[in-house]
Amino acid sequence: MALLNKLERTFGRWAIPGLSLYLVIGQVACWSLVLFERLSLERIALLPAAVKAGEVWRLVSFLLMPPSMGGSPLGIVFLAFTWYLFYLMGSALEGYWGTFRFNLFVLLGWLFTVGAAFVTPRSYATNMYLGGSVFLAFAFLNPDFEMLIFFILPVKIKWLALIQWVLYGYSFAVGTWSDRLMVLAAVGNFLVFFAGDIVQLIRTGRRRMAQQSRAFAASNEEPTPRHRCHVCGKTNLSHPQMDFRYCSKCAGDQCYCSEHIFNHTHVVNADEKGPAS
Repeated sequence: MALLNKLERTFGRWAIPGLSLYLVIGQVACWSLVLFERLSLERIALLPAAVKAGEVWRLVSFLLMPPSMGGSPLGIVFLAFTWYLFYLMGSALEGYWGTFRFNLFVLLGWLFTVGAAFVTPRSYATNMYLGGSVFLAFAFLNPDFEMLIFFILPVKIKWLALIQWVLYGYSFAVGTWSDRLMVLAAVGNFLVFFAGDIVQLIRTGRRRMAQQSRAFAASNEEPTPRHRCHVCGKTNLSHPQMDFRYCSKCAGDQCYCSEHIFNHTHVVNADEKGPAS
């Protein structure tokens, strides 16, 4: 936290307000150019081998690649919905963290993605995992936010985030090395900002589970009787309607039920007993 505050004081003036909106505008522009055959996605995709050959614009231009190139009316609707969600979530994160920290989140995702891409320089990298990290960050901070699947079915975003994590796990398990590295880049970006919160949640969860276990164990324990007859062993729990009294002539504050209060041998001490009067 102290490091973030120091970085914000030093570099905060260069942060870009509304970064998510600029990214969406750039993607819409690139999608339009590709749709009208004025631009090829291959020319802006991140290919490290091409960057090494001098096409350095790819280091930034890949951020402007649209999520898909759906040309049908339904495809355009879902594409617009995807852009809207990214803008919504990015703006929410910027509102929660502030402009500098949201910029830093995106910058770290970009650095991790570019660094991972150069490990497999002949494979294309995508901005999909960077967008995924924004989604996971929003879901972590707003787990009960509801989304309408197919514009009809309301689902809390935490369940969609869980599906996203499962897909990341599957991609890491069966995907190519390029896929695995992109997953690590997205997860790494997320963990830089949320590892401390996750550890705290785990600790809180453990304490809550321990408290619940103790409460459950206590609820299953036999209650301790308040009164127990010294002669027959009846208690106020086994015979709640019975009267219990204490004999003033017995040593040790002995308790007796109504049947034995006048029919018992007085307890004098450990070795001596006398008859009840």
